[in-house]
Amino acid sequence: QVQLVESGGGEVQTGGSLRLSCVGSGFTYSDACMGWFRQAAGKEREGIAIIGSDSSSTYVVDNVKGRFTISQDRLKKTVYLQMNALKPEDSAMYYCAANLGCSSWSFREFSYWGQGTQVTVSS
Repeated sequence: QVQLVESGGGEVQTGGSLRLSCVGSGFTYSDACMGWFRQAAGKEREGIAIIGSDSSSTYVVDNVKGRFTISQDRLKKTVYLQMNALKPEDSAMYYCAANLGCSSWSFREFSYWGQGTQVTVSS
C-alpha cells in the first residue's frame, strides 16, 4: 500500500530554517507528482508546492515563494521541502502527498497523504 512518511519538523525561531523530508513507498515513485501541504490550527489545509515526476518542473505558491523550495531524490524516493526565513505564520502541520500518475498539477488531484510533521516558528 502507499505509504508516505514525513520527518524533519520541529521548533525554530523566526528567520530560521528547516528541511522536511518524505519517503514514499508502495507506488511507482517515478510516475508520481509529489506535493507538500500544510494545515494551521483552525484553518483549512493548503497546498504549498508541487514537483513533477521528472523533477524539472516545480510550483510553489506565492506566499512562500523565495523562501521554500521543493526538490526530490528519485533514487531515494524522497521529496524535500527546504524552508528558509521562517515566520510564525508558517507554523502548521506539514503533510507530504502523492498524485499517482501525475495527470494534472492541481492540488486537488493529490489523494495519498502522510501523517504529517509539526513545524512551530516562535517569535
